[in-house]
Amino acid sequence: MKRDNYFHPHVSNFLHVHEVDELVINWHLTETCNYSCRYCYSRWERACRSNELLQDDNSSRQLLRELFQFFAPENRYNPLCSRLKWRGLRLSLAGGEPLVYPQRALHIASEARNLGFKVSLITNASQLAHSELVPLFNHLSILGISLDSMDADRCRQIGRTDKAGRILSLDDHVAVLEKVRAVNPEIVLKLNTVVNKLNFQEDLTEVVERLKPNKWKVLKVLPIVSNDLAVTDQEFQLFVERHQHLGAAMTVENNVAMTESYLMIDPLGRFFQNRSDIQAGDSYSYSQPILQCGAAEAFREISFDVVKFASRYSSISGEAAA
Repeated sequence: MKRDNYFHPHVSNFLHVHEVDELVINWHLTETCNYSCRYCYSRWERACRSNELLQDDNSSRQLLRELFQFFAPENRYNPLCSRLKWRGLRLSLAGGEPLVYPQRALHIASEARNLGFKVSLITNASQLAHSELVPLFNHLSILGISLDSMDADRCRQIGRTDKAGRILSLDDHVAVLEKVRAVNPEIVLKLNTVVNKLNFQEDLTEVVERLKPNKWKVLKVLPIVSNDLAVTDQEFQLFVERHQHLGAAMTVENNVAMTESYLMIDPLGRFFQNRSDIQAGDSYSYSQPILQCGAAEAFREISFDVVKFASRYSSISGEAAA
């Protein structure tokens, strides 16, 4: 294929080349989730669950191969090469809740590793205690846990509970992570916390100290669905300052840092991006389906901020980043 076919309007050959250990591709496998968080980012236009690619072995396999070929570090025709240098690829499996389909998640993780990806997973942890998931743990280099509060009433207000009203306690989290680490002692643990109107005054020091994550990512809620739980910059900063004593484990991302800085794929196999002009209740911008037009053409259709991406992953070890 000609080099011109990989031209990307957001990449310039005259700018600084950044270096990272891994290029991270986030595949949101499904919109389905057993929780109903009010500010969940994982809601997509025209996302029909019967058409989600994870449900079809052949489509999932084709997507993984297309992504690996296009983003392989040795593919010098990839337009990112003029701005970014990476040594490996990591596929981050997210949702919704990817573990509502445990066998599908296991199959995709195994296929990805066989191709040469490292694999990480973002989960609400509610399914991790199930014995059928034990084989998955050895496929993962990073396990990310979404955790916004340890207060039961606050979790219910946020929507971090299943239909039966079950909520994971701190002891539940400790127990399941001990199980994961016993199976895979090398796994890197990451916590994700979305700071919002309901939890910005909470102190999660005990949570971080007991779970001992390699990284704790603190994110300001984005108005993808609505702004009823939005926080001001000052409220977000109060949360950050309250936990500053935890040191290097905590990394902080405001809305600016989060915008157009992730490589993301929706359940239908399209690149998508949170736009810089996003408003409350607004959605994302999308590419064509990758399996219809190819990764190169689809990638042309979305924006990606290399500088923001590189600053996230070059500031800490690639093994601890996610």
